[in-house]
Amino acid sequence: MTTIRILAPIFFFALALMPLAAVNPVNAQQPPRADTLPHEEVRHGEVVRDDYYWLREKSNPKVIHYLEEENAYTERMTRDIQPLANRIYGEIKGRLKETDLSVPVRRGQYYYYTRTEAGKQYAILCRKPASADGGHGDDVVEQVLLDGNELARGEKFFAIGETAVSDDAARLAFTTDTNGFRQYTLHVKNLASGETAERLAERVTSVEWAADGETLFYVTEDATTKRSDTLWRQRPGGAATKIYFEANPAFDIAISRTRDKAYLRLSANSFEAWETRLLPTTQPAGKFRLVLPREKGHKYDVEHRRGLLYIRTNKAARDFRVVTAPVGDPRPGNWKPFIDGQAGTLIEGISLFHGSAVAFERANAIDRLRIYDFAKHTWQTISFDEPIYALFASETPEFNAKKVRVNFQSPVTPPTVMDIDMASGERTVLKRQEVLGGYDASRYETHRLWATARDGVKVPLSMVYRKGVKQDGSAPLLLYAYGSYGLEVTARFQSSVISLLDRGAIYVIAHIRGGNELGEGWYEDGKLMTKKNTFFDFIDSAEYLSQEKWTSPDRLMIEGGSAGGLLMGAVVNMRPDLFHAVHAAVPFVDVMNTMFDSSLPLTQQEYLQWGNPYDKPAYDYMRSYSPYDNIERKRYPAMLVTTSLNDSQVMYWEPAKYVAKLRAFKTGDNPLLLKTNMAGGHGGASGRYDVIKDRSFELAWLLWQTGVRE
Repeated sequence: MTTIRILAPIFFFALALMPLAAVNPVNAQQPPRADTLPHEEVRHGEVVRDDYYWLREKSNPKVIHYLEEENAYTERMTRDIQPLANRIYGEIKGRLKETDLSVPVRRGQYYYYTRTEAGKQYAILCRKPASADGGHGDDVVEQVLLDGNELARGEKFFAIGETAVSDDAARLAFTTDTNGFRQYTLHVKNLASGETAERLAERVTSVEWAADGETLFYVTEDATTKRSDTLWRQRPGGAATKIYFEANPAFDIAISRTRDKAYLRLSANSFEAWETRLLPTTQPAGKFRLVLPREKGHKYDVEHRRGLLYIRTNKAARDFRVVTAPVGDPRPGNWKPFIDGQAGTLIEGISLFHGSAVAFERANAIDRLRIYDFAKHTWQTISFDEPIYALFASETPEFNAKKVRVNFQSPVTPPTVMDIDMASGERTVLKRQEVLGGYDASRYETHRLWATARDGVKVPLSMVYRKGVKQDGSAPLLLYAYGSYGLEVTARFQSSVISLLDRGAIYVIAHIRGGNELGEGWYEDGKLMTKKNTFFDFIDSAEYLSQEKWTSPDRLMIEGGSAGGLLMGAVVNMRPDLFHAVHAAVPFVDVMNTMFDSSLPLTQQEYLQWGNPYDKPAYDYMRSYSPYDNIERKRYPAMLVTTSLNDSQVMYWEPAKYVAKLRAFKTGDNPLLLKTNMAGGHGGASGRYDVIKDRSFELAWLLWQTGVRE
């Protein structure tokens, strides 16, 4: 889960007095200087001054002018880099199969798929009827359900969020965002007539159909906090009815369905407790029934098969176990073990089918799946032989399926969709993403390394490089990490990384504490009052890579985004000498101001992640690492900070304030750049070619800092 933020109260009277920020007209190399306006708060007896607090006011034209001046400065200062960025753009685009087709997925009497067309930014969602033999032929007429390119016409940003087809295949519910703020509008399309009901609801975050194909359930978020808190029920032509409101500010809700389509599932989750309610899909007018009441520290979720609930729970198993219980009485006294918990083996989820169950697990930062045969009462383990890789559950929506679909990839193996026979374990590759431009996986090597942190803990590293790289400290190396919210960073295939590798650079992911690569304990040891482990693990990993001569500090590039941007800000404050170039993307760097402002979205929810700053020990701890609050007069490495004006997760003002303050304090002449996408969201641009363009610039800038010019 990521940090979600929104605008603070407006202070027109003070902002109206500020002059416009401007670039020095005499020297075009002079960076913009943000005006300072004293703003003070007293926190636990400490007077905290924030001279750049005014940059929070998005509606003030002076703020927009300042961001535009920063963009103009970045453009001027990177003109020499542009040929390299253009070259990398051509390489990444040249590897892309621009006109392509996803592997079709069967749902009922149709196969659904997406396709792309050369020159077009967005995917097209389509379907074809399934033939009598279960296949679909090229001669079958295609029905276009949603053409993202048509829907995006005239928009600077466009994204499709949720999609849900009714059981009778007659209606499609979908949501769209046109400003990047992840504020989605609900539409329903009649798939026979092609007519679309516009703007049925605003701020919709999840949506599902009941079995009748007419009753629609959807969740909306609060207009101020962006917390998903209200469940609605709506039938065609009728008004929406509110049927559930989550009052606890620590919880978000979402609506989904069990795989067998027997139940609608209303989940309410916080960072320390999960809860589920169920409603039979054939009884859409009924009431949701609680499975187990929420309990501090208890996380559980639910699947259903043949009258039994399969409950994945962390009760008496920190890395989860799975138990069964009757639908009518799922209390713990009725639990029966299905998968025992094992310390160090994280059970990420379980998928249930008519004849089999599939458990997705992770141990030692390596994914695997195990398949259970209900008839034979036996398990088989499916593993893969590459040293590092990523394994994802792909779409297998049919409850009667005999094969489970997965997506396998690694830093050298492109995304590969395969079906695994749940009885025999036999694998059938359906599609391996084609990488154009002469890509040859045999030219590259991958390794799993282990760095020793200062407290003796071993930190896994995933490494890829082109064969022939010398381990003598001369190679440029890009070190990436995230380390928050218990989210795994996967060793996946990234076409853009090839442009680094082919220039002699090494790419490494540090699976630092705060993620869940080594289980829930790995997550818990990198949050709240142990959060600094995240930063120490990264620093110690960087030192290990230098000591082992994979790189050296003057060749070391680092990168992280969002909460990973917090990581970037923290480590450059702690060890600016260790890193040569830094890309901090949409960075959460203004920790104290954000966490002290409970009027901002989800701040109270985030107390369970970072700490409650109104508690003095938590305040002191967060204050000691908050990047914005710990900027000092020192020589910082070269830094590129990127953000988006319409970011809903980390507001644009955090990186803007950070750069403004850093400019006032830093010594030396290392570049410091701020680049704001004036129409993007948390993930930047929305169109695929625009995404490639932005990424090409970021990689070119990083490489340029290490002396790579071609």
